[in-house]
Amino acid sequence: MFTGKVEEARLEYRQWCDAIGIDNLEKLNTVLKDGRGVEFINLCEARQERKYAEIANGIWADRQQKKIVMISGPSSSGKTSSSLRIAQQCRVLGLNPKVVELDNYFVNRVDTPLDGDGNYDYESIYAMDMDLLNSQINDMLAGREVELPKYNFITGEKEFGQHRMKLVQGDILMMEGIHALNPQLTSAVDRDCIQHIYISALSALMVTDTDHGSTTDKRLLRRMVRDFRTRGQSPEDTILRWPSVRRGEIKWIFPYEENAEMVFNSSMLYDLPLLKYFAMPLLEGVAESSPAYSKAAKLIELLNRIQALTPSEIAAVPPTSIMREFIGGQRL
Repeated sequence: MFTGKVEEARLEYRQWCDAIGIDNLEKLNTVLKDGRGVEFINLCEARQERKYAEIANGIWADRQQKKIVMISGPSSSGKTSSSLRIAQQCRVLGLNPKVVELDNYFVNRVDTPLDGDGNYDYESIYAMDMDLLNSQINDMLAGREVELPKYNFITGEKEFGQHRMKLVQGDILMMEGIHALNPQLTSAVDRDCIQHIYISALSALMVTDTDHGSTTDKRLLRRMVRDFRTRGQSPEDTILRWPSVRRGEIKWIFPYEENAEMVFNSSMLYDLPLLKYFAMPLLEGVAESSPAYSKAAKLIELLNRIQALTPSEIAAVPPTSIMREFIGGQRL
């Protein structure tokens, strides 16, 4: 159940769907069957860019006091792409955004907490080097130069000496990560200096008369397509890991979403038709004997209701689109 600002963002998106006359799956399928896919993709992308600009306007309005922008959201919401697109819109306004991934502030692997199964718990806020993060943010707010860490996921250690940073007039520091809205992460930093943004793929399209579709399933499909393409990870592995990802979100992300001053909905009305093209062959390859089969079958049932985009329509998805983060061909 969505609440507060997040629910407002979902309802605003639903109103837009109503305004353009595509408020359910049947109408979406009709648009695609009529050959209007490219026109529809362009419309969705134009709206998304307008929303990026609105977020940038909010950052610009508070630029004198809020030099730090913290961005969070659940898995496969498109946080990385959205951060970069918002940064680009900030540049249009004359700001100079500097984007830093909070994953670089992991503690060394030897100091990482363990989960209940004895595995490294990278979802925990205690996997973050909060002392270093707070110290460096405060140094930059004071005009001092810092040596940023770069976390080496192979060695499991932070490395230094590659990148120094200092905030000057017109600079905005944008930091993106799952704990960005948790006040504990930046407890030693003046909250009045921080702007908080929450990003999530909030569904609005009616799949049936009573069901607007699962935001969670959409994100799972995004992650499945991306991880197969970029990491060679099987759809079974993605599905079986998903409950652990969800537990981490419920514990570390969703309780803090209302701390955001602004909410960005990264859903695209054409995302399920796009994802169907890539995800269906992966899901159909899941064997009945697999423990992931039940979930795969439910996702196939959902996608069977949806008209897939054609290759020529997919080619029309711009390289700056958030969806390129998942299907490839992204240039930001």
